[in-house]
Amino acid sequence: MSSVYIQIVIWNLEKSDATVESLREYLRDYAVDAFSTLKGMRMKTWFADAERGYWGAVYLWDGAKVGNPLSVSKAIDIIGYPPTTTSVFAVEAIAEGASVIESFKGVGRAFEEVSAPDPVGEST
Repeated sequence: MSSVYIQIVIWNLEKSDATVESLREYLRDYAVDAFSTLKGMRMKTWFADAERGYWGAVYLWDGAKVGNPLSVSKAIDIIGYPPTTTSVFAVEAIAEGASVIESFKGVGRAFEEVSAPDPVGEST
């Protein structure tokens, strides 16, 4: 079995005109489908803290040679600058729990009809 790597990308949106809400539209209208075609990427999970102005993603890559997310991403254009931080780490282990969610397709706040405020404690 080959090594697996994670990449964590975070933007501080304080200097951007983009908001978490506008970036959710980007997810629905483009990004989820576009990233689903990226070779070498097992999974990408986007996250946000609207109250504190953070937007980011965690990638799970098949190997040490991570793919090129910039080949499909429009986030830098929308946000106006590169990520505040980017890191790549070797994965030490992965545990898959028992879940009622069979597929991640359509899961997430970007696909909810009405966006509720972040519950206390979920954004940290």
